[in-house]
Amino acid sequence: MSKIEFTRAEKDVLVKKIQFYFDQELEQEIGQFDAEFLLDFFSEELGAYYYNRGLYDAQLIIQEKVESISDAIYEIEKPTNFVK
Repeated sequence: MSKIEFTRAEKDVLVKKIQFYFDQELEQEIGQFDAEFLLDFFSEELGAYYYNRGLYDAQLIIQEKVESISDAIYEIEKPTNFVK
């Protein structure tokens, strides 16, 4: 897996969310630098867990769709004398 990176604009949005959380939930101020440092930490240390969960969820959706397609094909199959 490659390193999780955000564009500058994305990072700015995420940093503001961290700052808002600290202000609203913890009643503490956190500066731009510290919030960005915290974001980098979470990205590096926890990002892979979220990334992998996303992959597992996507894989499950694909498996369900393939199963649905297989069922649909079975439903339109014409009977023959061939043995499977």
